[in-house]
Amino acid sequence: MYERILVPLDGSKVGEAALPYVEELASKLAPNVKVEVTLLQVVTSLSHYVAAGQGRFTTPYTEKELEPIKSEARQYLDKAAEGLKNKGVTVSTKVSTGDAAEEIIKAAQEIKAGLIAMSTHGRSGISRWALGSVTDKVLRHGGKVPMLTIRA
Repeated sequence: MYERILVPLDGSKVGEAALPYVEELASKLAPNVKVEVTLLQVVTSLSHYVAAGQGRFTTPYTEKELEPIKSEARQYLDKAAEGLKNKGVTVSTKVSTGDAAEEIIKAAQEIKAGLIAMSTHGRSGISRWALGSVTDKVLRHGGKVPMLTIRA
C-alpha cells in the first residue's frame, strides 16, 4: 500500500503543493498503518561559471562548495517535515545531487516507495519543451511506483 511515501521538494511553494495531500493521506492511514514519509531535495546546479580574463567557462562545484548548499537543503526539509511529524508520521529527509528525475527514481527504489507524491509546475508548450518536466520524466521512467501528482 502506501506505507512508504516519497515526496520530492524543490524549495518552492509550488513544489510544496503535494504536502497537504500527503499529510491528509498519512493521517487517514496512520491509525492502522505505520506511514513513513521521505522528503527529498535534489541539488541540480552542479557547476558554476568562472571568469578568467575575457574568457568564461563552467567548472563543477567541489564537495566543499556543495556542503553549504546541502546544509541549507537539509534545514529546509527539516522545516517542511514539521507538519507531517505533528500528524504522528515518521519522516526522514534526504539530499542528493545530480539530475532531479534520475535521483527521484533512484530514491524511490532505495526506500521501496509505495507512492511518489509530487507537484507539477503546470508548464505547457514551449516552456515545458525548453525547461523540461521532472514530474513527467519520473512518471514515464519511474517504473511501477504509483504517483500522486498535484498541479500547483
